[in-house]
Amino acid sequence: MKNLLVTGGAGFIGTNFVRYVYKNHSKVQITLLDKLTYAGNQTNLVDLLGERVQLISGDICDGPLVEKLVSQTDAVIHFAAESHNDNSLIDPWPFIRTNIVGTYTLIQAASKYHKRFHHVSTDEVYGDLPLSGSNEKFTPTSPYQPSSPYSASKASSDMLVRAWIRSFGLQATISNCSNNYGPYQHIEKFIPRQITNILSGRRPKLYGSGSNIRDWIHVNDHSAAIWDILTKGKIGETYLIGANGEMSNKAVLEMILKLMKQPQNAYDIVKDRPGHDLRYAIDASKIRDELGWQPLYTDFQSGLQKTINWYVDHQDWWQMDKNKIEMTYARNNQ
Repeated sequence: MKNLLVTGGAGFIGTNFVRYVYKNHSKVQITLLDKLTYAGNQTNLVDLLGERVQLISGDICDGPLVEKLVSQTDAVIHFAAESHNDNSLIDPWPFIRTNIVGTYTLIQAASKYHKRFHHVSTDEVYGDLPLSGSNEKFTPTSPYQPSSPYSASKASSDMLVRAWIRSFGLQATISNCSNNYGPYQHIEKFIPRQITNILSGRRPKLYGSGSNIRDWIHVNDHSAAIWDILTKGKIGETYLIGANGEMSNKAVLEMILKLMKQPQNAYDIVKDRPGHDLRYAIDASKIRDELGWQPLYTDFQSGLQKTINWYVDHQDWWQMDKNKIEMTYARNNQ
């Protein structure tokens, strides 16, 4: 594959995937299509733009633009999405438009021009698992039970891709990944919000008891997994990506405080999110066994320290947005 179209390439996971491909596959040309909303930052990739990387500011719901770009590429890697649960509870419509209508627009074009398509999704489509008394994990055959407008919109987009594979021969794969962390993540998300709160003299915030469990994976491991699926995955298959990184929100926050040399109890409890999923856990045996993928960032504390260091070293990247983000949270008592 010599030419890739990456939707949402200026966002958190898209940015890191583009950097991964640029570094490891020197003959690949990359076109980014990004609407450059608050979550998409063109400065993320400004050092790469040039002969091999091109950024197009545009909307994945723009049919003529999408058709033009898809017709000129070998494969589409679809990251573009509205992705913040809290925002979806306040205003679901942008999630319906981007995640459902946008995906429809892309797969229509990919099907028309017979292009390879990879759809990047989330483990949240499966709902949640019990906090205790079970070792159950999500598998590719787990039933869909989305809990929020965000996860429901992603579940809908997954189903559209599956329908186009069966009905129209779309050459597609799907991946559902656990919670990512690492550089370039928007500060509305859990880990960077806590780090930037401490750096800006604010107290970190914890929803409810903090007992909710997430399965953390470093974004670079996610990028490597997507490349393996794109180049070695079987058409029509779904692959779950995770690194056995289960940890409660409370434990993650207290680890951040420890690494940043703050008291372990230096945070505030805020009201819990409506419908807050209890536990996520991924069974990634399929991608490990079939494609040979293995996570490299298996020491969460080490990866978290490097993430903290990145936000310390790149305060100009997030400082201008910090007050606005915290004002939004404050309006919602979060």
